[in-house]
Amino acid sequence: MKTTLEKAKEQNHEKLVDNLQELLEKNYDAQKGFKKAMEDAKNPRLKTFLQHQAAQRSRFTNELTQEIKNLNEEPKESGSFTGDLHRTWIDIKSALSGNEDEAVLEECIRGEKASWEEYSNKLKSENFPPNISNVIQKQASEIHNTLNRVKTLEDLADD
Repeated sequence: MKTTLEKAKEQNHEKLVDNLQELLEKNYDAQKGFKKAMEDAKNPRLKTFLQHQAAQRSRFTNELTQEIKNLNEEPKESGSFTGDLHRTWIDIKSALSGNEDEAVLEECIRGEKASWEEYSNKLKSENFPPNISNVIQKQASEIHNTLNRVKTLEDLADD
């Protein structure tokens, strides 16, 4: 029979892994979304930006996968059904929009805002071990930097 302390440690471990798995899944979704947006974009500079974002999210998934493995757990290997629906929405919006690059960019920005909020909320509400907190904080900072470049991105879509 497990002690109360053992049960608490087990629950904390499960919660930590669940939080990392959620971030991992969101980053798989974001990576696929940026790749899809890159295919849809017309402007070469916008395509390059989207390619960079997809590569960044690939790096994020690798970092989160490693942290989950370090906890002796098996990381998820794909994104969510919700992410698939979002990419379909991007396709529909792009098809109906007069400025496809602008529509693609708007959806990417919306997705980045959602990512930033999720990372921020997890960092505020969860008590991650320092090594994991550092990884998540660094990723959140990179997402925030992307959001700070929104004006530049909007200029790209208008070209």
